[in-house]
Amino acid sequence: MEQKVIFKDLEQVEYAEAWDYQKKLLGQVQEIKKYNIALPICEQNINYNYLLFCEHPHVYTMGKSGSDKNLLVDEGYLKEKGATFFKIDRGGDITYHGPGQIVGYPIFDLEAFNLGVKQYIHKIEVAVIRTLEAYEIKSERLNGATGVWLDTQIPGKARKICAIGVKVSRYVTMHGFAFNVNTNLDYYNFINPCGFTDKGVTSMEKELGGKIDFVEVKKYLMEQFAGVFEYDYLIMG
Repeated sequence: MEQKVIFKDLEQVEYAEAWDYQKKLLGQVQEIKKYNIALPICEQNINYNYLLFCEHPHVYTMGKSGSDKNLLVDEGYLKEKGATFFKIDRGGDITYHGPGQIVGYPIFDLEAFNLGVKQYIHKIEVAVIRTLEAYEIKSERLNGATGVWLDTQIPGKARKICAIGVKVSRYVTMHGFAFNVNTNLDYYNFINPCGFTDKGVTSMEKELGGKIDFVEVKKYLMEQFAGVFEYDYLIMG
């Protein structure tokens, strides 16, 4: 059965507010799913999935497997730079979110999509790779790491343009990806991004040499998600 996904662009939103909203939607999807188990298919409630896009003010988040040594400055210095810091419940290490970056939070029931976690992450990567192709940026995966990368086969040149870190609870996902479009990359100087000390980060702006139409990229990425995951979507205002 083709899944139904509600898309919502939260635009600029504080990290804590978006995190709380994710948890609310996660609980809602899980509750309807539990309720439907006891019902015949013809009587089950529609259980919508969700795809949230947003931008955050400057913020650093560290996943459950993260190491404090990968934050290279103290929280007092981050405050001076107008940034906040959260330890959160996703996988992965430390990353940065900020203006000019598309942050995506899929709240997807992987059982309904008939996907495992690795397949799910793979599809997110494909959606981003196809979006970059439209702008003539060649990107790929990196063996042993998640996310979308450039020039992985050139020694010393590998750089990440999209980070991925997820949580899956009773087969329902939260957290997601951070895709650098017009991101201020200077903020990555205060961390070892995703725990890496020997790889760089980049953005569409850096690769193409100028500001990119942010709204256009979001629209194209939204369409790529629908194509890769094969779902119908509704746009929620």
